[in-house]
Amino acid sequence: MPRFLAAASSADPQALSGIAGWAVDVMNDLGGLGAASLIALENLFPPLPSEVILPLAGFTAGTGSANFTLLGAILWCTAGSVVGAWALYGVGALLGRERTRKLMGKLPLVKTSDIEKTEAFFDRRGTWTVLFGRMIPIFRSLISIPAGVTRMAFWKFTALTTAGSAIWNTVLIYAGYALGSNWTKVEGYISVFTKIVIVLVVLALIVWVALRLRANRNAKSADVSE
Repeated sequence: MPRFLAAASSADPQALSGIAGWAVDVMNDLGGLGAASLIALENLFPPLPSEVILPLAGFTAGTGSANFTLLGAILWCTAGSVVGAWALYGVGALLGRERTRKLMGKLPLVKTSDIEKTEAFFDRRGTWTVLFGRMIPIFRSLISIPAGVTRMAFWKFTALTTAGSAIWNTVLIYAGYALGSNWTKVEGYISVFTKIVIVLVVLALIVWVALRLRANRNAKSADVSE
């Protein structure tokens, strides 16, 4: 058994099952390029958990491998994040504003004015939205699509994505590096953070639906009274 794989197994055998076990094999075989590939795929395939891959990359760097240092892990993973984000930016750019409006306009309770307001907000606040969006679970990948739809300047999108991804990746990779054999604890903390984000999103969605239904009822009542 290779040195890193043996070290990881002794740290937490259960962590090497399923996706985590596959991630170990990829990074063990390909090093930094493997880590970058995993993170690029994580952008396109959310079931690949960055909260596992990134701390695991940090732990790999901590094993003392000459081909996989802490700085190398951060640089490779950030490069992977940017490549994955480019792909989703391309999807948004191909969709474009008009096609997106048509698709979104077919959703229940969604009005054209809602889409226009969202686009206007992104045009005004896109810089901060992309930068901080790269550090929020769930939205990390999705934020690239509206950036492409609104055709944010590619160089600007790349710079913001690189900065936001570097911050997020550095925190998780360094946590795995510092925790050593206890790197799996990072997943627990990120899992709690993700659940909080999900709850907030669900609550916001419930409030939005309630307000929209109320507005529709009021509009119908006004039409009847006339």
